[in-house]
Parts: sequence; C-alpha cells; structure tokens
Amino acid sequence: MILSTALIAGISGLALGFVYNITEPKISAAKKAKEELAIKNVLPDFERKEDGKILIEGEKDSISYSAAFNGDQLVGIAVNTYSMNGFSGEIGLMVGILPDGTMNKVSVLLCNETPGLGTKMTDPGFYTQFESKNPASFNFKVKKDGGDVDAITSATISSRAYCDALDRAFRVFNQIVSTK
Repeated sequence: MILSTALIAGISGLALGFVYNITEPKISAAKKAKEELAIKNVLPDFERKEDGKILIEGEKDSISYSAAFNGDQLVGIAVNTYSMNGFSGEIGLMVGILPDGTMNKVSVLLCNETPGLGTKMTDPGFYTQFESKNPASFNFKVKKDGGDVDAITSATISSRAYCDALDRAFRVFNQIVSTK
C-alpha cells in the first residue's frame, strides 16, 4: 500500500510539474499582454513608455508602473496596483494618472470577488465615478468612511479594497513625481 501510494504521488507530482513547465510561459505571456492592453486603455495616446518598479514608503512590496511620453513630455503614469483587502482576497487594478495628479481611467486586472456583488467593480456605473477626479478635491474613500465614493450595494468591503488600491496608486504616483 505504501509503495503504491508513493508511486502514485510521485507520478502525479511529475505530471503536475511537466504541465506547469508547458503552460507557465503561455500564462505569463497572456498576463503581460493583458497588462499592456490595460496600460493603453488607462492612458491617453502615447509614443513611448518607460517601465519601472518602486517600493512604496512603509510597505514591503514593490509596485510596477509605466511612464508614458509623447516626445519628452509626460502624458501620464500607469500604476499596476493592488489591495489584499478584498472580500475574497487580492484585487488588481491598472490606474492611469495624468501629470497633474488627476485620474484618467482604471482597468481591473484581477478580481475574485463575489459574483454579482463585488464583481460590479468592473461595471461602468462604479468605476466611472473616479475618472477625472483628483485626490486634492475628491476623497477616495467610501461614503460610510467619510469619503466621496458611492460604494457598490452590499459590497462595501470590495469597494473599500478598490479605494485602497487607488490610494496605493496615488502614493506611487506622488513618489515618482517627487523624484523627477
């Protein structure tokens, strides 16, 4: 019994490793393509971009970003941000921020929230409320927390996580702008 169980486990492990090695490059390429499309969707038209990573002050994870240019003029920064505070864990966003600190657009990259509730963060009725808003005049917190954001009905945790990810994006933006 022990030998047959060990043999089955070994064969299963080898098969799993083999499948992973075959599919991982394709999954990585698809993820990269999704991120590139999101960058194009959240920023105005641009000629070239410079990619980078930055460690946010007080946090342990680095955040990737793309600064987009027309000639030498910055047209915006796309920040690949996240929050671990979603109802079902991590949410991922690509946030486009214009040089004056105004949010251009947001694209959801990762959402494992409750279908029909938290997944409404991908609906235009929710995410368009952030477009053309600047943290100087718009409080990126849900109204229950004293902010200006209309939360998704019955999905306040998901809405807070979305706002947390946006806050992280603006902190990255401010850090990048202050160093240039």
